[in-house]
Amino acid sequence: MFSIFKSDPIKKLNKSYEAKLEQAMQSQRNGDIKTYSELTYEAEQILNKIKEIESKQS
Repeated sequence: MFSIFKSDPIKKLNKSYEAKLEQAMQSQRNGDIKTYSELTYEAEQILNKIKEIESKQS
């Protein structure tokens, strides 16, 4: 009945994923390759969670 009020976990994770990629891009532009690598790895982990949730919903 109140499903319209539930937050969408995929939407939240997508926002977090895009933020990590943006941070990674800024780190790369600043020449901080180590931080770029760490942030890219974290973004990949978030993407894996998104794919996992999507596969459970299908």
